This record gives sequence, C-alpha cells and structure tokens, in this order.
Amino acid sequence: MEGLLEKKEILKQFQLEGEVIELKPYGSGHINKTFLVIMEGGERYVLQEINRNIFHDTAGLMENVVNVTSYLKDKIAKEGGEPDRETLTVIPTVQGGYYYRDRAGNDWRVYRCIDRIITLDQAQTPEDFRESGRAFGNFQAQLADYPAQTLHETIPDFHNTPKRYLAFEKAVEEDICGRAASVAEEIAFIRARKDEISILAGLLDKGELPLRITHNDTKLNNVLLDEETHKAVCIVDLDTIMPGLCAYDFGDAIRFGANTAVEDEPDIGKVSLSLELYRAYAEGFLEGCGGRLTPKEIELLPLGAKTITIEQGIRFLTDYLQGDTYYHTEREGQNLDRCRTQLALVVDMEKKWEQMAV
Repeated sequence: MEGLLEKKEILKQFQLEGEVIELKPYGSGHINKTFLVIMEGGERYVLQEINRNIFHDTAGLMENVVNVTSYLKDKIAKEGGEPDRETLTVIPTVQGGYYYRDRAGNDWRVYRCIDRIITLDQAQTPEDFRESGRAFGNFQAQLADYPAQTLHETIPDFHNTPKRYLAFEKAVEEDICGRAASVAEEIAFIRARKDEISILAGLLDKGELPLRITHNDTKLNNVLLDEETHKAVCIVDLDTIMPGLCAYDFGDAIRFGANTAVEDEPDIGKVSLSLELYRAYAEGFLEGCGGRLTPKEIELLPLGAKTITIEQGIRFLTDYLQGDTYYHTEREGQNLDRCRTQLALVVDMEKKWEQMAV
C-alpha cells in the first residue's frame, strides 16, 4: 500500500505495543481516510486521517470525542455494560494527546477496533432499522444530562436551516452558472415552505425545545451491530457530535433510511416514504430514549424529518446553482437529481402527514 512506511511511522506516535504486521484500507466512509491496523499480538486498531478540509478545528473535535466517550464509558460501566465495546476508545499519543499532526500538516488519530460486528448501508429488515433507532435513541438518553453547550461546533451552523435558506437565495440571485431558470419549479417549491422550515430553529431560540447533544449523521452504517444477533453495539463517527435538536437526528435517519429510492435516483417516481420503516425507526428511537424527551419534542419528530429533508434538498440545489463545488459528483446533473429526490420525499411526507404522528 502506498505510504505504508509513513503510516507505520505515524503509528509509532501512539501508545501501541508491538509491531504492525498488517495495515489496509477499512470501512466505507467518504470523509476521513481509514485503515485497519493489526499488531503482532493480534490487537486490532483503526487509524484515521481527519479530513481538515471539512473539520478545521481538530483540537476541538477531538476534545468533543474524548470527553463524550469518557462520559459514556462511566455511564455504561455503572449500568453493567461493556465500556470498551459499547463506545469508542481513543488511543493516546506518546505525548499524552489524542491526535498527531505529521510533517505535512495532516492530523491522525487511533481507535481500538471493536470486533465481532457488522455494519449495514441499508436495512435488510425493518428490525434492523428499528435497532438503529433504538441505538440513536439510547445515545440521546445516555447523554441527556451532559452539558450540550460545552461542546465545540465542529461544523458551525450545520443544521441552521434558516441560514441554509439564505445561502440558497443568494445562489439563486447570483446564478453564476445560468441554471436558475431551469429549476424554477424547485425554487418555488422551497420558497413556499420557507416559514415551515424555520419553526424548529425558532422554538429552540425561544427556549421551547431543549438543546441536546446530537450526532448529526444518523445513518444506519454508523451503528455497529453484533454479527450474530444484529443488536446495536456502538455508535461510531462522532466527529459531528454538537449541540442541536433531537428532531434533526431523528429526521436525518428517516430522510436517508426510510426513502424507497437511493439519494440520487433520477426517476422520482420511485421515491416515497416507507411507513413501515418510518414506524419501525420511530418505535425504536422512542424506546431507546427511555422517556427522556419532552412531549413537545416527541410531537415535533415528524417535522424534524420534513425539515431536514427540505434542508438537504436546499443544500443540493444550492450546490447545483453554484457549479457543483461542494458535493462530489460523478455525472452531470447528479446534484439536481439529489435535490429532486429530497423534494419528492417531502411531497410524499405531506401526503402521509397524519400517519407520521408518533
């Protein structure tokens, strides 16, 4: 593998015992570069290069991860669980820090590998999706008493929907690629829902919804499942843990996991909300939360799903109008297809709104 010697030198900066006998690419993530490390004694670790193009404050990011996982380990131990299996373990550097910056300015970290697990990109059964909901709900319950305001915003304004809307309007006005006229229908659709997508942010500002710790990437493949039982073991990819609203975490899971079509499906006729998967996730999520949510939060979970779906459509359309500079595209019009898929999902949510009550 290219750069093997350099990576072995990087690994020497962490508190690992023995020699590296194997190092290979690992996982399916698209943000950080990830490698599986196998030591001569059989110990397995995960080496990651943190993507500094997306995460500009590595120190703040790792402070979030270390503090939250330490808190979770204490809570899991008190509950009689397995702290080293049920949350991530960050390996310190030889200098006592939690990441290493190499001579090229790249930042690296190491986790202990959790064995006997699988990940799924899509639910094979409704029970898989229910288990994902239960895991992310439990994540909320475990961190309900953690002071959310002490966390760093690793991506500022990540789910600031009103701000995303303003960026969209600016992109429409500037129209630097001359594409606005061809997407007039999508622009009108979003504008018609301007007030609705600001409701949750407004309730947070007024103190009517509590600020919580949110994961912000609640895809199924960020839940490690036991390879035999398919029960949730551990939540991973904690880089975007930040203060936020639980409705956003719920909504992002639904947006991605309960859609009957892939995210960039050109045929929007294939797009719909699977009520079976929606209900499975909602049931699991509420069970995992263990009564820690307020009645208002529970009432607004469907609005979280709709808001985040529109927000993601806004982000895709904004990037399309600006020349496809943020999201990686493999074909012309891919961002527009992504946007249309999100908006078609919103249409189906509106048709099924009464059935989405939780």
